[in-house]
Amino acid sequence: MANPILAGNGNSPDLGPSSALIFLGTGCSSAVPNARCLIQPSDPPCNICFQALSVPPMQNPNYRCNTSLLIDYCEREGNHSYILIDVGKTFREQVLRWFTLHKIPRVDSIILTHEHADAVLGLDDIRAVQPYSPTNDIDPTPIYLTQHAMESILEKFPYLVQKKLKEGQEVRRVAQLDWKIIENDCEKPFSASGLEVVPLPVMHGEDYICLGFLFGDKCRVAYISDVSRFPPKTEYVISKNGAGQLDILILDTLYKKGSHNTHFCLPQTLEAVKRICPKQALLIGMTHEFDHHKDNEFLMEWSKREGIPVMLARDGLRIPIDL
Repeated sequence: MANPILAGNGNSPDLGPSSALIFLGTGCSSAVPNARCLIQPSDPPCNICFQALSVPPMQNPNYRCNTSLLIDYCEREGNHSYILIDVGKTFREQVLRWFTLHKIPRVDSIILTHEHADAVLGLDDIRAVQPYSPTNDIDPTPIYLTQHAMESILEKFPYLVQKKLKEGQEVRRVAQLDWKIIENDCEKPFSASGLEVVPLPVMHGEDYICLGFLFGDKCRVAYISDVSRFPPKTEYVISKNGAGQLDILILDTLYKKGSHNTHFCLPQTLEAVKRICPKQALLIGMTHEFDHHKDNEFLMEWSKREGIPVMLARDGLRIPIDL
């Protein structure tokens, strides 16, 4: 079975008129390589993590930063807007590696799935992709998030939320952000840089609601990076037997075997793919258990058997798409 995901998805920049999805990160919160494997190596050592000592990250699909997606949205007039989903601990590294390769000049808006460290701890570095102003006299970047995430970020980054300086407080250059509250509701879409986005509430552990996002009119794409269970309403919105078949499903898969209390692992991911039945699926959020090439061989056989192309994504992957 030919895998349509692979068509035209090289790592070389493509500045044509189409939109594109750029995978800035496809790894778990601790990223890959796992530091523990390198400083306290097992016997035998972890092959996936030790690859990082000999294979440059640009050539190593098993080198994975925190999950993050950049939507290069090309409108009818040919203007490009750059929409960033999540700004995790590895954001600066992702900018240096993939913004430069794919010639991404800026970020026009930001969407947050939730407020955990691997989704927000790079927010301070947003200033690096904004115009320079020593007095912060620039237009702020819109950032879309839930009220719960807003309250958490106010504690983590009060200086990014503060609007006015206190008496006697010096001006310090920080990222300028325009905080916009969205809801955990599939029926309340919002617009980010002209692209309509539908929130997809999912369970990230039974005590926590995280958001995925549905976008695209011509090609329907769902991005769900942190999920342990789909509420029925959310699954209906993205299912072939519900509101309509997805062109691309981008879905969480933490470990190769077993289960986890806050994430899908590969068995649950593949079961969800069969239920939702997208035209194709890309998996993200992997730990060092996954070997990109070997496990994609397994997934190719699974895809032939089930009739749904599925593969592990990799950092730097660029997929041209008509949104």
